[in-house]
Amino acid sequence: MPSQGVKLYVQDKHVVLDNGILQVTISNPDGIVTAIQYNGIDNLLAVENQEADRGYWDLVWNLAGSKGTKGKFDRIEATSFEVIVENEDQVELSFSRKWDPSLEGKIVPLNIEKRFIMLRNSSGFYTYAIYEHLKEWPAFNLDRFRVAFKLRKDKFHYMAMADNRQRYMPLPDDRLPYRSQTLAYPEAVLLVDPMETEFRGEVDDKYQYSCENKDNRVHGWICNDPPVGFWQITPSDEFRSAGPHKQNLTSHVGPTTLAVMHSVHYSGEDLILKYGSNEAWKKVFGPIFIYLNSLSDAGGNPLSLWEDAKQQMRIEVQDWPYTFPASQDFPQSHQRGNVSGRLLVKDRYVCKDDIPANGAYVGLAPPGDVGSWQSEVKGYQFWTRADEDGYFCINNIWTGDYNLYAWVPGFIGDYKYDVIITPSAGYDIYMGDLVYEPPRDGPTLWEIGVPDRTAAEFYVPDPSPMFVNRLYVNHPDRFRQYGLWERYADLYPDRDLVYTVGVSDYTKDWFFAQVTRKNDDDTYQGTTWQIKFKLDCTANETETYKLRLALATAHAAELQVRVNDDGKSPLFSSGQIGKDNTIARHGIHGLYRLYHVGIPGNLLLEGDNTIFLTQPKSTSPFQGIMYDYIRLEGPASSNGNKKA
Repeated sequence: MPSQGVKLYVQDKHVVLDNGILQVTISNPDGIVTAIQYNGIDNLLAVENQEADRGYWDLVWNLAGSKGTKGKFDRIEATSFEVIVENEDQVELSFSRKWDPSLEGKIVPLNIEKRFIMLRNSSGFYTYAIYEHLKEWPAFNLDRFRVAFKLRKDKFHYMAMADNRQRYMPLPDDRLPYRSQTLAYPEAVLLVDPMETEFRGEVDDKYQYSCENKDNRVHGWICNDPPVGFWQITPSDEFRSAGPHKQNLTSHVGPTTLAVMHSVHYSGEDLILKYGSNEAWKKVFGPIFIYLNSLSDAGGNPLSLWEDAKQQMRIEVQDWPYTFPASQDFPQSHQRGNVSGRLLVKDRYVCKDDIPANGAYVGLAPPGDVGSWQSEVKGYQFWTRADEDGYFCINNIWTGDYNLYAWVPGFIGDYKYDVIITPSAGYDIYMGDLVYEPPRDGPTLWEIGVPDRTAAEFYVPDPSPMFVNRLYVNHPDRFRQYGLWERYADLYPDRDLVYTVGVSDYTKDWFFAQVTRKNDDDTYQGTTWQIKFKLDCTANETETYKLRLALATAHAAELQVRVNDDGKSPLFSSGQIGKDNTIARHGIHGLYRLYHVGIPGNLLLEGDNTIFLTQPKSTSPFQGIMYDYIRLEGPASSNGNKKA
């Protein structure tokens, strides 16, 4: 029997898409998803909410020159509806909102078009959006934009975002003031009297479920009765801001599932999109796929729906770029180009031959400075990983001008190919062998950590027994527990951390974040960490040693470096750096920073030496630094002092 084709029903205030598997109801002309009917459930979305608060695109914006990362919330309500494609195989709808000067200061100066697609035999639907700013329009800032779906709290109780990050979740009612206690910020609550007693004493915080873009392919919720899954699948990162390591929210108590295209989380004001008054811009976000699944076997395990969702995600990734979006602003595969090559690392203090950049992250992003990709927020980015021999291939690139960027696990710094690369539709560009020379002046005298842009290898303590999320007990992501910043004062109540090279173990003796210490009167004081090491021979007083400090994140911090005297003026100060807020939001990295501190040989002694790392200011429990990696190099003329 042939399958039902896609049908469209246009009503006065709604339109309905129906392919016989599911029905999707969208408000007309607002373009907000008000109902999803599937597998005997009349509406998967939060029926207790107003229609405008169920499934929608939204953004946060502000006037040009505004400070901070707060702004005006806009649940993008369209003003015009149009049928783009209507046949039995596909229906594509457009809901658009045009800007004109009479709206200045009232809504964001963008033309916004939201599109929805339903295909025959597809257990779900697609959505994407096109944002456009004309050159003559006013300047403005964009803090965040995303797609949000709020599901029925009486149905969806199990959340999954990875094989080892899934669990039954508290109800939104458990976060109400009379059932919970707000902790250091509103998003984090202690569940005091939850409706389900199994959650009593746990912390709930949406930031505990953040995820890097590169790993954020599928997440969602499972309903047990009847067994139904609701999944958000993002098959490509090309339209997301700030590269593969940018962290964004996923799903959280609500039950809510998000597709975040851009946010300032884990980065702060550095990632605000700032558009000038003389700047034209246009970008396509998505499509993303909302996938629904159910069990054919009545006795099956509802949790197996996660495995099916992962398989569907792999299908969507394989099918990217999609061939069916009707907008000419979304290029199909034959309208895109490819770039390939090989990346090698040249570090003669590690190996006399060039080293294949095994596992390197290699990407194309708009032209900029070295490392600028991690704060690039306006254009498209395309990333891949090199194989064990350093070979890479980046496929399906939009035509345009790019720089090629890379970083290599195990080596500090960033690579940039200086010549502009311009992929053309249907053509392959082969770059040949590219060689990255990481920062290096001399032999390694000692090192702490692993250059991988995170602080994950350092000591992450257990949380206070009062503030536990049971998902992360004995979990690789133990850093996602709440309140770990306060554990520093518990472990170092009277003195700061002292690390002795050759004796200490950074996995046990180097706290994952240099934070402030909380005093008994609830004030905070700065901290000074010490690195003690020996030089086996007299330092050359006329030479310069080099201290490499790679930071995984910083928030409202200042890093000062002194050598062999904690009382004198610092040899180096970073000045105030960072608004990443990674520490409060349970991340293990934010924006990467790399500092090179020259140490005159006359400051070093034969025998015992101490480097002091000071964070002097103390205004917040979340103020601090996470180190990625620290290395002391001897001068280039040295024969390579023995490792301390």
